Amino acid sequence: MPSVDERVALLRKVWLFSECTDDELEHIAALAQRRSVDEGTEVIVQGEPGDDFFVIIDGQAVAAVDGDPIEAMGPGAFFGEISLLDAGDRLATVTAKTPLDMLVLTRDDFNSMLEAAMPEVTPRLLQVVGERLRALAQHEGKPTIGY
Repeated sequence: MPSVDERVALLRKVWLFSECTDDELEHIAALAQRRSVDEGTEVIVQGEPGDDFFVIIDGQAVAAVDGDPIEAMGPGAFFGEISLLDAGDRLATVTAKTPLDMLVLTRDDFNSMLEAAMPEVTPRLLQVVGERLRALAQHEGKPTIGY
């Protein structure tokens, strides 16, 4: 497992955390666990409960809804946040297209991260959630919910 300093360096490269202070990054890094998966692994599966948040450090993945690809993801991308925010099932399946190296936060650690870095992370997180909900609505041929 990489040291906290190594995890801080990895997080510093992620757009979501780019406005965080050193103290906030150290807090988040202390919570994060490193996880690697092989090519072809379904990291999360549509319709299943979700308890983890993932940040891609190295590798490529694709998010698909009903088997249709909707987003390619690489280093710095993150996923799993919607199920943690609304306690619902996963809205997409994310599959490793190459071996993936990730940092992972459990539900409790994700909530702790939000408390520690609320002003810096929350607006960016909400922006991505909005973009993903729009993409899901377009995939389903429905008008975007909201105003």
